[in-house]
Order: sequence, then C-alpha cells, then structure tokens
Amino acid sequence: MNASTTGATPPPAVPLPDFQALPDLIAGHARQRPQATALIDGNEQRLSYAELDALMDRVAAALQRDGCRPGDSIAICALAGNAYLAVFLGALRAGLAVAPLAPGGTPAQIAGMVADAGARHLFVDAAGDAAVPPDGSGAAPQRIRLDARDSLDSWLAAAGARPQPVALQPEWPFNIIYSSGTTGTPKGIVQSHAMRWAQVRRAEAGGYGPDTVTLIATPLYSNTTLVVVVPTLARGGALVLMPRFDTAAYLLLAEAHRATHTMLVPVQYQRLMQFAGFDGHDLSSFRFKACTSAPFRAELKAEVLRRWPGALTEYYGMTEGGGSCILYCHLHPHKLHTVGQPAEQHDIRLIDEDGRELPRGAGVVGEIVGRSPAMMSGYRNQPEQTRAAEWHDAQGQRFIRTGDVGRFDDDGFLVLMDRRKDLVISGGFNVYPSDLEAELRAHPAVADVAVVGVPSAEWGETPVAFVVRRAGDRTAADELRQWLNARVGKTQRLDDLRFIAELPRSAIGKVLKRELRDGYRPAG
Repeated sequence: MNASTTGATPPPAVPLPDFQALPDLIAGHARQRPQATALIDGNEQRLSYAELDALMDRVAAALQRDGCRPGDSIAICALAGNAYLAVFLGALRAGLAVAPLAPGGTPAQIAGMVADAGARHLFVDAAGDAAVPPDGSGAAPQRIRLDARDSLDSWLAAAGARPQPVALQPEWPFNIIYSSGTTGTPKGIVQSHAMRWAQVRRAEAGGYGPDTVTLIATPLYSNTTLVVVVPTLARGGALVLMPRFDTAAYLLLAEAHRATHTMLVPVQYQRLMQFAGFDGHDLSSFRFKACTSAPFRAELKAEVLRRWPGALTEYYGMTEGGGSCILYCHLHPHKLHTVGQPAEQHDIRLIDEDGRELPRGAGVVGEIVGRSPAMMSGYRNQPEQTRAAEWHDAQGQRFIRTGDVGRFDDDGFLVLMDRRKDLVISGGFNVYPSDLEAELRAHPAVADVAVVGVPSAEWGETPVAFVVRRAGDRTAADELRQWLNARVGKTQRLDDLRFIAELPRSAIGKVLKRELRDGYRPAG
C-alpha cells in the first residue's frame, strides 16, 4: 500500500497530548484524512477512516437504542475482519467494554465467558456460530452475525445515525481478555482505557504514524494483537487483517501492501524462516517487527535479523500488564538470550518465595514482579484471584506477579530462568496444565496425572500428559488422549499421553515436572 491507496500524502506524526480515547482519535482521523485507508480484510474489502467512523457511530447508536449504558459489555466470537473491528470500536464509543472470545474454545467455555462478562450482545461469524450453538432459553444475549448482511445491517442503526456522546474515562474498562481454562470459568482480565493509552504513548518508539501499514496475522481475541492494533489506529495507519495465519499468504500480503509493521509469535517466525520461498519475497518495506507471548529462541532472533529487513523488537510481559521489558534485537545483537530492559516508566523487581524483595544485582534470581501505567484493573468477578496476582512493596505500591523466575545481568537486561507457574505456551497461547490435569482426573482410568510442556517444532511448546492408571484398567493411551482432546479447546489438546508407574516427587510430595519434561522423548 502506498500514498495513492491510502489517500493523500500523510502528514507527519505529531506527539499525542494527555489521555485521549481511541474512538475519539479515530474520529479525528476521519475529519482530517477521510479517504485514508483504515482497514483491509482478507477479501481485500477496504474501509476508509470516514467509513469506519460512520460505522462505529451506527454500532454505538444501535447499542444505545438497545438500552446499553457505559459500563455494560458485549462479546465477539469471530475471526478477524472489518466488521469485527467496527463493532469492537463502536462499542467502545458507547462506553461499553468488549470481551473478544476465541472460536476454538468449547461451547461450555464460551458460554461461561459470555455469562461472566455480562455481555448484552454476542457477535459471531461462521466460526463463532459453529462454536456457540444458539441458546433457546431466552436468557442468552442478543446474537448478531457479522458475516450475514441481513443480520448485521438489520441490527445497525440507520445510515447517518449519531450516538449520544459519551465522555470516555481512563479508568473505564476497554476490554476483557479471558485466560484459557477447561474447568469452571477462565479468568477475565479487565484492561482499562488508561492501559491502552499507555500503549499509544509508546507508539512513537515503534515508528507508528499515518504511513504505517500493519499486517495482522494473530487473532483479535489476543492481547498480543491489540498491542499493535491500538497504536496503528491511534496514529492513523492502516491495518491489513488475516483471518487465519498462512505462511505463503502472509508473505504475499506483506509484499502486495508494502507492510511496514507486524506482530508475530515465535512459532510464526519459525514457520516463515522455514518456508522455502521466503527469500524470494521483497520485504524491504518493513520498519518494525515485534514478537511476544512465548519464549523466543536467541538463534531464531538472529536468523530473523539476518534474513528479514527492518527492526526486530521483543516484548516480555503479561496480559495482566504490570511491568514489561523490551529487547531491541537490532540494537543489541549480543543480548538475544535476554528479554531486554524494563520499558520506560516500568518498574521491574525480583522477590523471593516468601514475597520479600531481593536486591537487584547480577546473579540474583527471583520471581519477576512489575508495575507500570499499563496494568489490569483486576480479574473480573474474582477478587481473591486478583489479590493473589498482586504484590505490594514497602511503600504500598501495587505490582503484578508474573510467576516467572529470572535474573538481571550486569547491564540490566532480564534473563528468564524458568516459569514458576506450570504454564505451557503453545502457538503463542497460554495452556494451563492444572486445568488439563483436573479434566483427566475425571476419567475413571486415571489415578494420578501430570501435564508438562515439551518442545514442538510446530507450536513452540505442546502439552504432554503422564498418567498413572488405576489398578486393573486397560484403557489405551491414545483412547484416553482422544477423550481429553474432545473436551478441551483446540489450543489445549494433548500431543501425547504416556502411562507411567508413578510420578516423580520431591521429599515434600511435589511432582517433579522438570524430570518428566527432561526425560520425554517423542515416539519414533
């Protein structure tokens, strides 16, 4: 995409003043550069800033017509597309929070998240519609198809409609991101407009501006994606949306639209580096490539730097916010084994197992906690879980616990050692072993079980279960694995299941998952 396809030559980016809500920034772009391209979806359908702004107005007016008020919420369960973002942003304009949900979840999971969010409306496409069977009880939220013109158009307010103005406040919820889970309701991470504004304020360091073309290849229900969507639109750039990641299609889109920015998870970088035709594509337009959500191997970072033009930046942090570290890989090629240094206004500290602050010095290892302007408000409807995720220093300042263990080197770069929480990050998404273990224990064949993450060429990591069978049971391992996989979301499915006589444990009875992980060898 060049100036001829995004409207007139864009004006230079200007520093942003104190808090402005994203919908208001988009309205400003619509006034100043109405014909500039804002969104391009997988079918090459485009929305200019004027068209996006008008559609947001119709969404906001329709929600107000339906009785929605600031503080209410909607849910969206769909693949990335122009209508998805227009509804998301229109709901924000009306003062609502948005709960973006993964179509890959089970019906029970999605229904639980919709209920937990208190969603008044549920927007779906074909993928979301298949994932969430209609509820005929009468208690379900209003259901609207994003990809069915007669459904969305008949719900929208009339063309030219304007909503009642809402003065969005920094502390109001922007979105609710749900953690993965297979039992009960996953935790809803509430992120405020202030948290998103903090990311906009950081946009200048990423080179976002009116000439930005950001290629989106991760789902819109992921915080990873919103980290680049928000600053792109806030600064007047264009988004190119991929409903699903495909290596060949990604490269074609990047070349055709002269993409300047992208955010990918490590497994996507790995697949692109392994693609036979990668070096045949002109990717010289790229200025900013980012990575987050999973461990990014130093060797892979080095290969991306060598073969792909433009800067490479790694972000370390949590969806819950708190403290983040940034590694500008192109500026510090000798630090690729680290996750960088604390971002500006981000306070990263280490604590011991008893919650005592450790001195910050080379070689000191502890749990990583962080504080910054970008912090979750809390877990929705789960005050105890919120308190458990927090740590307070001697002055009473609130930090978010990461559950990760690390140390700082002599130059102040953070080196990750291990994850204290037994989290598996598969394809950039969090999988909690304890959830899978609880589900497996419901099967009559299982006496004991431990789930660990093992390296995967395809996903970065993948979950594997080690099961102690009940005496006399003859259930086959693959039968039990398929039973579990039918009950969980797509990203949570076991790659392998092994029967063992007993789980290795420490003297105090803790399962030694490192021994299981280190001793695992794939079949064949």
